[in-house]
Amino acid sequence: MSQFFTSILIILFGGFLSLVLARQFKLMKIIAVFLLSAVGLWGLIDAVTKLVQTGSETASFKYLNIFSLSFQIDGLSAFFLVAIFTVCLLAAIYSFHYMDHSEKRVRIAVHYFFFSILIVSMALVVTAANIITFMLSWEIMSLSSFFLVIYDYESSENRRAGYLYFIFSHVGAMFIFAAFGIIYGYTGSFGFGAVDSIPQTAKIVIFIFSFIGFGSKAGVFPFHVWLPHAHPAAPSHISAVMSGVMIKTGIYGIVKMYTLLNFHTPLFGTIVLVAGVVSGILGIVYALGQQDLKRLLAYSSVENIGIILIGLGIGMIGVSSGNPLMAVLGFTGAFLHVLNHSIFKSLLFMGAGMVLHKTGTRSIDALGGLLKNMKITGGAFIIGSLAICGLPPCNGFVGEFFIYIGGFKGVALDTSAFVMSCFAIISLAVIGGLALACFTKVIGIAFQGEPRTKAAVNVNEKGPTMLLSMLILAGACVLTGLFPNLIIHMPLRAVSALGLEYGHISLAPFEQMTGNITLAATIFLISLLFVIVTRWLLYRGKTITKSGTWGCGFTQPTVKMQYTGSSYASFILDFFRPAAPLEEDHPAIKGRFPLKTYYTSHVSDIAELHMRGVIVNPVLFLFDKLRWIQHGDIHLYIGYILLAIILLLFFI
Repeated sequence: MSQFFTSILIILFGGFLSLVLARQFKLMKIIAVFLLSAVGLWGLIDAVTKLVQTGSETASFKYLNIFSLSFQIDGLSAFFLVAIFTVCLLAAIYSFHYMDHSEKRVRIAVHYFFFSILIVSMALVVTAANIITFMLSWEIMSLSSFFLVIYDYESSENRRAGYLYFIFSHVGAMFIFAAFGIIYGYTGSFGFGAVDSIPQTAKIVIFIFSFIGFGSKAGVFPFHVWLPHAHPAAPSHISAVMSGVMIKTGIYGIVKMYTLLNFHTPLFGTIVLVAGVVSGILGIVYALGQQDLKRLLAYSSVENIGIILIGLGIGMIGVSSGNPLMAVLGFTGAFLHVLNHSIFKSLLFMGAGMVLHKTGTRSIDALGGLLKNMKITGGAFIIGSLAICGLPPCNGFVGEFFIYIGGFKGVALDTSAFVMSCFAIISLAVIGGLALACFTKVIGIAFQGEPRTKAAVNVNEKGPTMLLSMLILAGACVLTGLFPNLIIHMPLRAVSALGLEYGHISLAPFEQMTGNITLAATIFLISLLFVIVTRWLLYRGKTITKSGTWGCGFTQPTVKMQYTGSSYASFILDFFRPAAPLEEDHPAIKGRFPLKTYYTSHVSDIAELHMRGVIVNPVLFLFDKLRWIQHGDIHLYIGYILLAIILLLFFI
């Protein structure tokens, strides 16, 4: 593991150098971006190498001569390292031109410092081999991402988003601590080796606690409340990292705990699958009701976490039902979607970042016609939208296809597995249809039509490193969608590392499935090319004229006649009103000569409405009551420190 730790140390060194060189803005950015991206590429190559190899590597260090910090890289951790290093190196490249405000040079230097810590902590989380190492890395990850979320701390909205994220991170951490506390109580060890010897009742409690804790980080409904606030507040490349890979550490935690417990009850699969269905459907419904582009993408992350959980639930049900093929298909589809989502969601957030960077607004209804002047950004965003909707020939289709097939394999099983499999298949179809409606809304309103406000007029897409990152991700979406054989061995290696009892995994059926996908995509592309060439030959040499769009009887159409995001989605949102209450403000039009009016709408998140009263407000009330501790008297502060030292000595 020497190469892994060397890359980790160099990334930390790059973050530290950004602080040292804060006053030299361009030099600081060049060195920070170069080290983060170059070493990220090195770490990616190392992770892919370890993923291809069989077996695992371990390392251990003494911490304070009391605890041991243990690390292990097996197929599962190497798979997640591939996603982490891929997204982070491209996010670092993207940030070079995105973070171009020289008047904020110190803040940007601090930003790169915490960015490097976030990369390192995520890598350490997925390689941690005992409780102490895991929780230490987990807390560092939560704290570093908190400081990245509040980058624009002058905004009260961003500060509130940061506080909300901080609260949910640590409430989730409390549940994880509780799960680990039960483990330690039964095993008397900080290691993971003896977890499967715990009584079955305790295992159920541990899984539920850990699912709540890790689900809070992953953005599982109803623990997702922080996510649609934090992602829009963070810089766009950090939004890409948080949505693309950081929330996947929650998925890693759920899978890791499931394998450690080694208790294959149908209850676990049912819990995970039902949570996935609820997260998937409500996540995309709330996304459909958003007018803020980054907030919409944040809610769609909840939807995609739901799809991943559906795959994991199918896999767990397959294991408990003794159906190896169903299990492998479910887990493989879930892991494929982990990797694919990290690619296309990062692409979409970077595209949204380019739009925000050039127009200064995240409001979809303030945009329009962007595709005319932002062809690369628009084209990349369309590819990302096709991928997130699960449409071929993009990569989002492949993972969902495996999950579908896994669900169909469960239809032939007994009553409970049959019901859950049908539930999963129908829910995936509903989620896919809603996702298509959501992203046709984004493309149609923001990128097509005419500019709705001055912000969308005469925009450009200057920023070579931003475009480079988007082009690489867009290419990856198409390439891995056309040729899934290139990556299918990665999730299969991760599945084999789970150590579940379904025997040897034969690669032949999966290679045949992915080969069929490639064949179908190739036939489609050849047919499309044939149509394009035929059209060119038919119209060659003919005069092609341009005229205005037919205005349905209106001789002078204006931009106000275009669909708005609210009107486009209204008929779908009406159906989901019980779960997504719609608040509208529209004064009645009165008289023969009515005055100027307006219309505003807001879709409420029922989880946020209830969680705010149950968790957030009580915690903020408690903090407010503890303000007397921070009184400014240095003598009492020294007293607090001495008291803490005495208590630590007592326990140690």
